[in-house]
Amino acid sequence: MAALAPPVAAIRVAVRRALTGLPETGPVLVACSGGADSLALAAATAFVAPRLGRPAGLVTVDHGLQEGSAERAEAVAAWARGTGLAPVEVVRVDVGGRPGGPEAAAREARYQALGEVAGRHRAAALLTGHTRDDQAETVLLALARGAGPRGLAGMPARRDLPGVPLLRPLLDVSREQTRTACAVLGLDPWEDPHNADPSYARSRVRADVLPALVRALGPGVLDNLARTARLVAADNSALDDLAGVALAEVRHPDGGLAVPALAGLAPAVRSRVLHAWARELGAPPAALSHRHVTALEALVSGWHGQGAAYLPGGRRVVRRDGRLTAVGPI
Repeated sequence: MAALAPPVAAIRVAVRRALTGLPETGPVLVACSGGADSLALAAATAFVAPRLGRPAGLVTVDHGLQEGSAERAEAVAAWARGTGLAPVEVVRVDVGGRPGGPEAAAREARYQALGEVAGRHRAAALLTGHTRDDQAETVLLALARGAGPRGLAGMPARRDLPGVPLLRPLLDVSREQTRTACAVLGLDPWEDPHNADPSYARSRVRADVLPALVRALGPGVLDNLARTARLVAADNSALDDLAGVALAEVRHPDGGLAVPALAGLAPAVRSRVLHAWARELGAPPAALSHRHVTALEALVSGWHGQGAAYLPGGRRVVRRDGRLTAVGPI
């Protein structure tokens, strides 16, 4: 019996680890574009899930942004059905009219569609094929934007969408391993031309920045960036727990937040308290930025009688009688 190729084994182990401990009912669904990463993930899931007594299906999203996208999506679906995955769905989305650039609009439409399909099938989880290389790119882009700890934590291995967890089993697997696994298994992945389009910052990081870092610092730099994300994520989790307790303690009995209690918090905890409170007030998480939290912070630690801090979602916050109070809409 021939030995299993190490990349195939590594991906199957990663999938088994992700699926272990999920609720016993409901299928797992792989989000698959047909690229090497998601195709290798889908093949591994088709192998592992039945051996764990769990059904596994596939969803492929057609964004309609490229010629032939519908045919490619149907080809991915046909391969999935032939592999034994079920249910299998092709979902067409419209990215027009959504906020943000084309990448953000496509991502929002994709996750919305994936969540809807998962809900319809009462899925136990959605799986995506993000790799260690994607994680390293995410950390570098966060550094370039001047992001705080949340950005430097990269992509979490688990993210909860409405009604279903989204799992990223391959964050410790390299892109090269997924390509090798596809070759070993006789799979023909699709190369998305957007991944090589220099008009996208991530494409430039992938084509130029990461290879330059590897040449200058050695191949371990990718593992180190991914490890940095894991370490920062663990610190974020601890600080978020502290902030959850602190938020309950700084609530003013007449509503809002008590300024003296806020002022007594460590800055890292206070910023998280203000961020969480802004979300409570209805600020959309995707639109809530560092500058909004900084404006709230100024009402506590930089108070000189200034006016309101404005939040996305149409609310504003003022300081009155020793507390922060939300008023609005604007």
